[in-house]
Amino acid sequence: MKSKLLFAAWLCLASLTASKAQEVQTIFKGGSSVGGFGALTNKFTTIRGEYANISGVYGGVYLNHHFLLGLEASAVTNDIQVPAEFSAIPGRTLSYQYGQFGMVNEYALGSNKAVHAVFHLFYGAGFTLQYNRHQDEDYFYMDLGPHDENWFFVVEPGVQLELNLFKWMRFSPGVSYRSTHGSGAKGMSDSDLSDWSYNVTLKFGRF
Repeated sequence: MKSKLLFAAWLCLASLTASKAQEVQTIFKGGSSVGGFGALTNKFTTIRGEYANISGVYGGVYLNHHFLLGLEASAVTNDIQVPAEFSAIPGRTLSYQYGQFGMVNEYALGSNKAVHAVFHLFYGAGFTLQYNRHQDEDYFYMDLGPHDENWFFVVEPGVQLELNLFKWMRFSPGVSYRSTHGSGAKGMSDSDLSDWSYNVTLKFGRF
């Protein structure tokens, strides 16, 4: 009887050892932190040498108080007029629209410190088009757009100086460089679209 009990105990121990050995190994251990946040951002930049105000939102999952994996979308809010020679409707005054959307990553150095650096990277699709921003009543019967729709790839790396205002809110001024690839619109080459941006961002969430 004693030998049977010892044999049963040995089988249990062997089973537990085998189970432990077969556990799936993971990159993020059980003690890792998973949070998330959303952000409102505004960029001050130029397009075709003219001032452009780009407003946007982004957010996603925040891992281990350091790494953001998320999505971003933004667009120009002010009026950038199309030069007459590039207008899709000859004789009409049209405006350019610019937008971009895609993936965003951030990596924070010393995220729990009151002031710290953050590396930011956007990559995704960008577009431009022409449209009648003012919608003059005299031309209401005309097609108001969009015209000359144009798609291309955008990558925008940047850096922020982040301030922890509260545990749930952060203020992040920064600078980035927008680089476009493949633009073929009238009067909107890659060199017209690519430029530095000066940014202000408010982030809300669980960091």
